[in-house]
Amino acid sequence: MTGDPVPHAGDAPETSAINAGALSPADLAADHAMATLAGSVRFLLEMTPVNADDVRAEFLAHPENDPVFEYRDLDVDPDVLDAQVVALPIDDVEDTTLAALLRNRQREMALRVEMLRARNTPDFLQLSIAQYGAVLPALVSRAEGLLDTLPRGRLEHDSVDAEGFLAAAQAEIDHYRSIDPDVGIHAEIRDDISGILVDGNTLLISNNAAVAAPRVNALLQHEVGTHLVTQVNGLAQPIRMLGSGLAHYDETQEGLAVLAEIACGGLTAARLRQLAARVLAVHSLVGGASFVETHRLLTGHGLPAGSAYGITMRVYRAGGFTKDAIYLRGLLALLEHVADGGALDLFFLGKFSLEDLPLVEDLDGRGLLTAARVMPRYLSDPAAAARLHDAAHTDDLAALVNA
Repeated sequence: MTGDPVPHAGDAPETSAINAGALSPADLAADHAMATLAGSVRFLLEMTPVNADDVRAEFLAHPENDPVFEYRDLDVDPDVLDAQVVALPIDDVEDTTLAALLRNRQREMALRVEMLRARNTPDFLQLSIAQYGAVLPALVSRAEGLLDTLPRGRLEHDSVDAEGFLAAAQAEIDHYRSIDPDVGIHAEIRDDISGILVDGNTLLISNNAAVAAPRVNALLQHEVGTHLVTQVNGLAQPIRMLGSGLAHYDETQEGLAVLAEIACGGLTAARLRQLAARVLAVHSLVGGASFVETHRLLTGHGLPAGSAYGITMRVYRAGGFTKDAIYLRGLLALLEHVADGGALDLFFLGKFSLEDLPLVEDLDGRGLLTAARVMPRYLSDPAAAARLHDAAHTDDLAALVNA
């Protein structure tokens, strides 16, 4: 696809006429069954320690001892979930494009079941690498270059607490409800998570959350304007897996979410350093370093001890969760896509990987996808497209800092 990298938020996209006969009821039933099953597993929550904030102060006071994390009981029985994944009627899907997408997601779901089964055991790390890919030397080198180039140290800002961020998130959600009153997205404060994350159609905010004031809008565009908007649009598609997420959608989703931070003018030096540090933390983990050693590595690169703890916790949780390397990798892949003339419009219709874009283009070309119910608010900023264009055409990632 060529042309503008993003559509204008004020433009009314043309609605494709759905060819009801193109996908059989059996094909759609298989897709819907998979979407229902995928939506029933709160995968990210299952990977998140319930005591990460509680042990933070103890570790920072004694950073020579690895912290011990605790996890919630699994909401699902991995054996039952495994049987449900195997029983999905994917082999009977007639449409070749849909069949390829669903088979890939079925394989990924089976791998995620194994990750749930192996949570907090020595087997987990290799499963995580299989899911999220290896961290290649070029990415590590790029991350090291950013940490060497970007300003170090703590920049003092007023911070917004959990209640303040919840109010901002609810205002952002109200914006989308003013466009479509049936948008079913929510935000809530929880005491059993660390940080801020999206689970299904809900933005979850730790009761200990503190967000630097200059980061509030960028974080809203990341979480609400990307993760929740694509979930809303995906679930409205005839192919419901676009809401639950197709195989390996995470990397492109996170890259798109960081692009939102750039587009709204909210990417800070500290945030870009954080993304680079996550890559180094994953690389250190895979290399056999302990929690303490990786934390020391990050503070040696100039990260404040508290920030280094948060990054290390995210990477070492569950036995070695390598997902955090995909943020920078996904960003670089999408910047290259835009630089090559690729558009981003289809990525707002649901959750899928850049590698699956040709298959999604095929579905769209056959009139099987509907127009977005809502588009990210940041696209209403006339400068957003210019910021994305400039970001895609620079080799200096540090130049992406625009806040």
